[in-house]
Amino acid sequence: MDFKKIHKVYFVGIGGIGMSALARYFLSAGYSVGGYDRTPTPLTDHLIEEGCAIHFEDNIDLIPERFKVVNEIDQILVIYTPAIPEGHSELNYFKENKFWIKKRSQVLGEITRGTKLVAVAGTHGKTTISSFIAYILNTSRLGCTAFLGGISKNFSSNYISGNPKISVAEADEFDRSFLWLHPHIAIITSIDSDHLDIYKNSINLRKSFSDFVNNIDDNGILFLNKRAELFEMDSGGLTVFSYSIDKKADFYAENISIKEGLYSFDFIGPGIEIPGLLMKFPGRINIENAVAAIGVSLQLGVTEKIIRIAVESFKGIQRRFDIRFRSDRLVYIDDYAHHPVEIKSTITSVKELFQDQELTGIFQPHLYSRTRDLYEDFAESLEGLDKLILLDIYPAREEPVPGVTSELILNMVSLKDKEIHSIDEVIDYVKSMDSGVLLTLGAGDIDKLAEPIERIFKEKNNISFVES
Repeated sequence: MDFKKIHKVYFVGIGGIGMSALARYFLSAGYSVGGYDRTPTPLTDHLIEEGCAIHFEDNIDLIPERFKVVNEIDQILVIYTPAIPEGHSELNYFKENKFWIKKRSQVLGEITRGTKLVAVAGTHGKTTISSFIAYILNTSRLGCTAFLGGISKNFSSNYISGNPKISVAEADEFDRSFLWLHPHIAIITSIDSDHLDIYKNSINLRKSFSDFVNNIDDNGILFLNKRAELFEMDSGGLTVFSYSIDKKADFYAENISIKEGLYSFDFIGPGIEIPGLLMKFPGRINIENAVAAIGVSLQLGVTEKIIRIAVESFKGIQRRFDIRFRSDRLVYIDDYAHHPVEIKSTITSVKELFQDQELTGIFQPHLYSRTRDLYEDFAESLEGLDKLILLDIYPAREEPVPGVTSELILNMVSLKDKEIHSIDEVIDYVKSMDSGVLLTLGAGDIDKLAEPIERIFKEKNNISFVES
């Protein structure tokens, strides 16, 4: 792909977290950028402020004329996400007129090709680890360019413009997108059953991860979580490191404790020990994520001094164990967890930090197919709560599946205190809370509750609210 010919880039589905990071990349490089998305969000609002021409109706007439000049199609790149349905009129317009059309993952692969790419793959933890690595590298003199799956609190963005010779990106297994990437360093965090609408079974899923490993540069490096089991792997000339939160790995943490709300731990690796690291970003699983990020950064040449500074000043990512409000009586945490393993890990970490406080969880299942395949696991993971409120399934790209509703999870959960509510009813419940910890979980539009809940809790504590 010769970007020298391209002057304009149009995104079909520009509001997605991965798509918007690419949009910001092209904006920063001086391209004319526009796009469509289904609904306006704070993210699309920011993109418009940054110079994107965005509309929210699938209507060919709303595409700005500069993006559909047929005799200039060699200057226009159209990027789409697999979440866009086949009948989308705008995408079909570009196809019928033979515009240059690429998937998001293909473009990311082209942008990062020729760079020293650090790619983070796995069912869980991709956004946290990639954001952590990007922050450590940009705290050092090395720097990097990064494409993130969430909004970094340190940079207030999901795209970081830095050293173009080193790039950091999430390697998304959905639709086998990560096979377009050719990393120098790869991390695999976990390989739990997910996206079975694509893979059909766990064997195919693991095989795809093995194919991803085969894409790593000759003499590259693989960081493999000790619990991740590949179907098969030809490591060839790769250097393979294991990592974990415990001693059964090459890189691990020990002497973990909580000091005044901060995690303290020692980082241990081959030939190196960094004692007494402090991390403000909460959640026990994030110690393991930090271990991976530190290990990668050391391989790239970051010093122990910089690592210590970066670990303590890393603020985390929006919607990843995001403590939105905290007082003596009330705590509100928002989290993106949408897989049973993630949910269980988040609930465990919350209970560790806020012992002896009643924990209420509001969970929005994401996708009919995932709910159908994993509803028993969802039920088990949610049983760590004291009270469960379920929302209806968020369909995303899917059509309803007969018989698949949130009731499947509700009926399986052994909790006595469990209910299904609408979003409006949830707000009424929040207004009635006087104490305890509230946790919102899910990858759909449950994030729309975050600011109203934060506002309610602040009003209860007579604190002025400023929108983020």
